[in-house]
Amino acid sequence: MGPFRVTLSKRGLSYSAGVKGARVTKRVDGKVLRTFSVPGTGLSYRTISGKRRHRD
Repeated sequence: MGPFRVTLSKRGLSYSAGVKGARVTKRVDGKVLRTFSVPGTGLSYRTISGKRRHRD
């Protein structure tokens, strides 16, 4: 599918784009996941940002 992926689950639709070593994913819960990796080594770094849930 190339650099774009779409995932449909029970919770909704998420999508991501990227190339080998870097990917950005917009998750169903509104958060954005950024993944950076060094191909062939197993080393990776992930950050999550976006909406926070507030408990009442």
